[in-house]
Amino acid sequence: MHKRLVRNERTFLARRYAHFPLLLLGFLVLTPLSRAQGNLGPITVGAGLQASYTGTSPTGGDFNNQFALNHARIYISGPVTEGIKFMLNTDYDSVTNKLTVLDAVAQIGVSPKFNIWFGRFLEPSDRANLYGPFFSHEWNVYTDGIQDGYPFVHQGRDNGVAYWGDFAKVKVSVGAFDGKSATGKSNIIGAARVQVDFWDKEDGYYLNGTYYGDKNLLAIGGASQLQDGRTASTIDFLLEKKVLNGGAFSIESEYSNYNRLGGYDAAYAKSQGAYGLASFLFPKVVPIGKFKGKFEILGKYAKADFTHGATPSYYQKTSEVNFNYVIKQFNARVMTFFQDVRFNRMQTNFWKAGIGLQIQM
Repeated sequence: MHKRLVRNERTFLARRYAHFPLLLLGFLVLTPLSRAQGNLGPITVGAGLQASYTGTSPTGGDFNNQFALNHARIYISGPVTEGIKFMLNTDYDSVTNKLTVLDAVAQIGVSPKFNIWFGRFLEPSDRANLYGPFFSHEWNVYTDGIQDGYPFVHQGRDNGVAYWGDFAKVKVSVGAFDGKSATGKSNIIGAARVQVDFWDKEDGYYLNGTYYGDKNLLAIGGASQLQDGRTASTIDFLLEKKVLNGGAFSIESEYSNYNRLGGYDAAYAKSQGAYGLASFLFPKVVPIGKFKGKFEILGKYAKADFTHGATPSYYQKTSEVNFNYVIKQFNARVMTFFQDVRFNRMQTNFWKAGIGLQIQM
């Protein structure tokens, strides 16, 4: 089964960590305030979970059933003093079965036009990386050979520093990041992104894959990273339009070119490709028991080419359909999916289907 190089983004924490959130909350509530803590503003604590069942059928192989805890996250953020904030997010790593640091960021904000982030966080990159699995539109994100092939330490993050600013409907970010951690080479990775919002404006640094009809959005973004003459570049597009008094129609697309930097297959120096995604959120609220949600249909097609390797070049074609029940946007949604992945050589074709549950608070 073909997966992006290193990246693995997908009940609650493993049993050995189940007590951690309670201990953390108890510590925040019961610990007496020191003089350094006395002027702190409100601290925000949240959590997120993704769990799924997937059945996978490789060509010529046995059908595989899997129940997975894809992600379990804890979010903590709050002000330190005027103009300075701190963000700490953790994530359960399903490969190592451990809780790991996702984001740890000192955030200095003078104005919407001038912000400095220092620590570990998402680098300036494509929209797909800047929304992550919890704010993506599809379930099987980062499996198409195209989305977020940039180098990273953990789930799209790297250690470094970045400036970002919102200028009317233009968003700019640029930064320098640790190369040794992400690629094994000591040269610094330079990263930059520019985005233009032609309709409604998207505020902040991190983005969404959809706004479920809250915005009329037409956005185009371009990003590039450079290390020692090697490059990774993407162009992404998102259109979302409110329709029928509560519904929404959206189109998302991206083109990627990983030239000896990043990519999904380490055996090939270069890869490039594109995908298109379209969805429709039905406006009618449909009660199911105590729940009130809207149904959504989504389809995606992608093609990625892998070249300049020791073995013959090959391509990957990915088709996906989701049928979702959106209860509270990204905080409560149930997503059913079917994905078909085909290669012309080198790897085995397969299809998979299943259901995923996402909740956040």
